[in-house]
Amino acid sequence: MRDAIADLVRDGDTVAIEGFTHLIGFAAGHEIIRQRKRELTLARLTPDLIYDQMIAAGVARKLVFSWLGNPGVGGLGAIRRRIEGEIPAEPLEIEEYSHFGMVGRYTAGAMNLPFFPLRSYFETDLPVANPLIRPIKSPYGEETIFAVPPLRPDVAIVHAQRASAGGDTQVWGLLGCQKEAAFAAERVIVVVEELVEEAVIRADPNRTIIPGLIVDAVVVEPWGAHPSYVQGAYDRDNRFYLDWDAITRDEAALQAWLGEWVYDLDGRASYIEKLGSERVESLRPGSAPSGSVDYGSYR
Repeated sequence: MRDAIADLVRDGDTVAIEGFTHLIGFAAGHEIIRQRKRELTLARLTPDLIYDQMIAAGVARKLVFSWLGNPGVGGLGAIRRRIEGEIPAEPLEIEEYSHFGMVGRYTAGAMNLPFFPLRSYFETDLPVANPLIRPIKSPYGEETIFAVPPLRPDVAIVHAQRASAGGDTQVWGLLGCQKEAAFAAERVIVVVEELVEEAVIRADPNRTIIPGLIVDAVVVEPWGAHPSYVQGAYDRDNRFYLDWDAITRDEAALQAWLGEWVYDLDGRASYIEKLGSERVESLRPGSAPSGSVDYGSYR
């Protein structure tokens, strides 16, 4: 992880860490913090705890997003303080879309299109708040719709269940727009729970959402998505999300958490050791009616 982030994430980049509640790349975000990257534009459909942590650490100047919050719990204090200029740093620049608007932007970037058309901004204030959401006339009639510009990240970071050494990446369970973000990006880092032989990938090809030909680095990082979940490997750590509400409300508490859980650790293995075996074991999934996957000795 250290090498992938050092080589592929550069100051000033637009970075997309995607995954829709599932498969969120916390380990990658923490390594970006540890390496003290700066002036990043962070893009994501649902900025949640990882972007709150990264913005609290000072890595970002801008946030491109479609919804933000601590899902099911509350707000994100670090992001709010930066937007409102309550801490000694430049206010965070924001660029807001709907979920479909962000998906459309990634799709346009992946397809090398100049824009993506959609209807969903009628009767909303988002086109007023964001002048990049623009009304356009249909070329096939008098109808007016809206267009959003392509989003082409410098780096997309995707967490997945498994990949081959060549980068063919397989995901199952809840999908977000990882595929679209990866195809839109200039560079792609895939972080996986398990590295498997090419024969495993070929035996179940419909799970492959990202081909190795667009992948620049594969990082094997078990538990790299905690506190989010990885279907078949570990459950969502709901306690973490509840605990974060009090931490994010207080700047001193948040900075102390970053020191203890990010800066003072050398990587994800140390993080999981600090989390403790009892907590880790409590997140092991139960049996699945459709079968299970053997993730090796760490399971």
